[in-house]
Amino acid sequence: MSSQLEKGSAFRALHERDGAFIIPNPWDIGTARLLAHLGFEALATTSMGFAFSAGQLDNTLGRDKVMHHVAEIASATGLPVSADLENGFGDEPTVVAETIALAAAAGVAGGSIEDATGDPEHPIYDKEHAADRIRAAAEAARALPFVFTLTGRAENYLHGRPDLKDTIARLQAYQEAGADVLYAPGLVSPEDIAALISSVDRPVNVLAGLGSVSLNLSALSAIGVKRISVGSALSRAALGAFLRAAREMREHGTFNFAKEAAKSAEVSALLRSY
Repeated sequence: MSSQLEKGSAFRALHERDGAFIIPNPWDIGTARLLAHLGFEALATTSMGFAFSAGQLDNTLGRDKVMHHVAEIASATGLPVSADLENGFGDEPTVVAETIALAAAAGVAGGSIEDATGDPEHPIYDKEHAADRIRAAAEAARALPFVFTLTGRAENYLHGRPDLKDTIARLQAYQEAGADVLYAPGLVSPEDIAALISSVDRPVNVLAGLGSVSLNLSALSAIGVKRISVGSALSRAALGAFLRAAREMREHGTFNFAKEAAKSAEVSALLRSY
């Protein structure tokens, strides 16, 4: 698989088959290629994982840097990639539409737009304005010469607003505005996830790896979830091992961490075809 047309169609088809699929989140070319070699069928970028790799906080890198990163991940393997496009890098619907066009030009098969404002005083856009932003994104996606899978994200639970009723209402509005997939990161209760799925008619993405989602692939599939991502969890797992190793050296002067390190021969073998 190489062309964007093929990737777009293949990515959409993953959401239409029975059961859920896992879409892991690499944060650089190397991790993207390793995940491809391990047999995953699609990849998604992570804004937090990328920001941490650049030594910065999430949502601080700006659109140009993110688009360069998205292009690198999209070209790293033959797999379709969905881009974490944050809030579209602007408040206005026209800016969000531009972001979708730029992401498509970078080579991705889809992308997500969230309703978080970046303003701690008013962290979530009003529902009507948020829906207008998704509508503009959907119109830009439909104008593309290939199938672009647009994900609408409701960020309530990540910003101290655990309101299931409002979250469902928002995702219903994003569905009506043209989102192809719906996503409420931070929603972890099986009952709440099931309530969301029964309230919409689009595929639902669930975020695992927050430490509070105990359901596995089979259980989430049984509920009706179509896609499972892990956000920054793989990046944070790698950083956790790095920090434990660094602290061991600094505080104890020992190097036991190396016993758990990946073997260079194993990584080299996985990357040899590139």
